[in-house]
Amino acid sequence: MSRERMIRTPYGEGRLVTDRATSPVATLLLGHGAGAGIDTADLEALARSLPKNDVTVVRFEQPWRVAGRKVASSPATLDAGTMAAASALRTRTPLVVGGRSAGARSAARTAKSLGASGCLCLSFPLHPPGRPESSRVDELLGTRLPTLVIQGERDPMGRPEEFPAGVEMTVIPSADHSLRVPASAEITAEEALGIIVETTLEWIIREVTGNQPRR
Repeated sequence: MSRERMIRTPYGEGRLVTDRATSPVATLLLGHGAGAGIDTADLEALARSLPKNDVTVVRFEQPWRVAGRKVASSPATLDAGTMAAASALRTRTPLVVGGRSAGARSAARTAKSLGASGCLCLSFPLHPPGRPESSRVDELLGTRLPTLVIQGERDPMGRPEEFPAGVEMTVIPSADHSLRVPASAEITAEEALGIIVETTLEWIIREVTGNQPRR
């Protein structure tokens, strides 16, 4: 069962929604994008499935969203929110900081300073739509941590082939920036979510926990 609590950040109240594993080996903190909240299908799938596999999932709703505003606040305020959310966690397990879209950018910028063991980027917005010259690759490469990118094959904000070699990536066939797939795709929406969950779990166990024994 999900547990909710409000936390203070420098820019207003944020909301933490925690789905706790019984015997966690890692904790995954997830931020949302600029156009939606923590109830997107991918974030909900991770929160629903990973705790059954010993990974606690904490979703963080930024203050701008809690306040009911329609437009996301600046990158600096998002980072402040992410850092406040991480500071509010009570965990003795390795921490993975992640998110989708704008949340992925904030995770990449803050994960190292938060002492995270890894960074998960769902639909990393490598550039604005139609503007590949405005690259944000430095943010992604600047994590200096094990980092997994899960990207839609048709993402207009960064197709998989636009990312530099060496970036660990899972591609969702036919998916867009929301990681949704059309009805005509070779995989179903449920299968796409399954790939996200299974890839994330395998990566956390391999790169973050080091197959550590249960406590």
